[in-house]
Amino acid sequence: MSLMEKRLQLLLDAERYELVSAEARRTGRSVAAVIRESIDEHFEDRTATIRRAEAARRFLDLTAEVEPGPARSWEDIKREMDDDLTSYVEGKASP
Repeated sequence: MSLMEKRLQLLLDAERYELVSAEARRTGRSVAAVIRESIDEHFEDRTATIRRAEAARRFLDLTAEVEPGPARSWEDIKREMDDDLTSYVEGKASP
């Protein structure tokens, strides 16, 4: 987790505060830590969905343009991928 950069004042009713406070006591954490973890858990699914959608978009972008000319063989594709990986590992190319 990154350095805490923003301060937030949050008003809770007594029932909500008692729920959070009880969890903090039970787990030996601060009330703020319990609230931060709750936020992380709540938004985790949304963040994963956004990442999956972005990955799918990038994949579809790769397939959107058909290269002219004859189809490449699997051997040619594999050789290019191996060359790219070797260049990356040797520091000659960026990811």
